[in-house]
Amino acid sequence: MSDSSKILDEPPQYLAGQLIIAMPGMRDPRFEKSVIYMCAHNDDGAMGLVVNRALESLTFPDMLEQLGIDSEGAGAKISVHFGGPVESGRGFVLHSRDYLQEATMVVDHDVAMTATIDILKAIAGGEGPRQSLLALGYAGWGPGQLDTEIKSNGWLHVAADSDLVFGPDQDAKWQRAMDKIGIDPRMLSNDVGHA
Repeated sequence: MSDSSKILDEPPQYLAGQLIIAMPGMRDPRFEKSVIYMCAHNDDGAMGLVVNRALESLTFPDMLEQLGIDSEGAGAKISVHFGGPVESGRGFVLHSRDYLQEATMVVDHDVAMTATIDILKAIAGGEGPRQSLLALGYAGWGPGQLDTEIKSNGWLHVAADSDLVFGPDQDAKWQRAMDKIGIDPRMLSNDVGHA
């Protein structure tokens, strides 16, 4: 069975492979103006990675050094992101599907996620995926929690594209995601059931 047929044969993943965008009135400061790539969303809960909040305090070469990985070939251009408040010491790499290993979770036809040290070694050695985003921690929701937050006007969702997920301009991603769905954030109400 090919990877693509395996994806199509699995039960629907609701918002997996999509982006959720924090509404302008998001009260949780950890998610204010966040754009989150959804890696999983099903009856058991949801998991995603914030894709627009790079950490200023940690560089990729610093991280490699802390892990004892040779960083001679590692570019300083790779940024480390705040992926979310859950397990903030654990690393996740969201990446293009040109790099797959046994521990890789295929999210959709274009994007996968790997959370092993091997992918960091591959990226450091110049043999990693064509596109990648390194995140510490993740955003997680229990069963039905994200659905409730969406119904309560906490999040919008939009189809993901590689520029919004992997593009370098972190500060513009939230506005670009809003623009992609044709919404002017100034016209949104924070109240449920109101425009």
